[in-house]
Amino acid sequence: MSESIPQKSPPDDSDESRLKIYFLPNLLTAGNLFCGFVALTKIVEADPLGDNFVSQIYLALIFILFACVCDLFDGRVARWGGAESPFGREFDSLADLISFGVAPAFLVHRIVLRDVFPEHPELGWFIASIYLICGAFRLARFNVLSLQPGGSGKEFVGFPIPSAAALVASLTLFIMWVEEKDFPKGKWRFLLPVLMLFLSWMMVSQVRYPSFKSLNLRATRTFTKTLVAILFVGCVVVLREKILVFILPLFFTAYLIYGFVRPRISRAWRREIEEEDEDEPDEAQ
Repeated sequence: MSESIPQKSPPDDSDESRLKIYFLPNLLTAGNLFCGFVALTKIVEADPLGDNFVSQIYLALIFILFACVCDLFDGRVARWGGAESPFGREFDSLADLISFGVAPAFLVHRIVLRDVFPEHPELGWFIASIYLICGAFRLARFNVLSLQPGGSGKEFVGFPIPSAAALVASLTLFIMWVEEKDFPKGKWRFLLPVLMLFLSWMMVSQVRYPSFKSLNLRATRTFTKTLVAILFVGCVVVLREKILVFILPLFFTAYLIYGFVRPRISRAWRREIEEEDEDEPDEAQ
């Protein structure tokens, strides 16, 4: 008597109801993806022989940085509201690949690599694709590790791809600002392919970075942290136009270097930098 082959049951409408799509976090992720797409369109529209080339590249860089802002808040909004979901994690990775993988790689190819290898453009494509492929590996590894117990805790394994894209974008803004001034002209933009290859290796490395996922607006802060925050807001208000040119490259460069010095500093210093202060218990209760 032959055994009957079990038939796969048709999809139930209740399966779709279990797919949780939270509005506000995914709206921010959609904003991230939108900014990445607009950045790509501006890079495509930028004509090196036209008068609007610099302005179009500036807009592309600004939209990449806007995408970083959206990515900074979507996960935190989800955690604050208890709205984390597998759908949101996968959607975020897809948006990150466009905004922080494709857009920076295409940007560096557009303004640097295609001029470096005019007779062999495939070399420029290959160098730019290394960054994109390593970024995709970085995102895939993060998703796999986040499914493991304690996998998406307080540390990132490898340099985060949004930080890599922000460093490329902010440093490009600085280089373009330098080239517009009366400083001695140099081949500053040729540093970008070297930086991009280094960031490609850092994204898939085993160097660990703090995720700062535990940031809580309701947590208490020490006097030092409060003073630093006030000074930072003051710098933003005073500098305004210079914040993108000077402070952002320094900030993301410091974050990149911090991964190397982090294992060599004391736990007390590391805890002071990375962790929030616990809320004091209410003695009145």
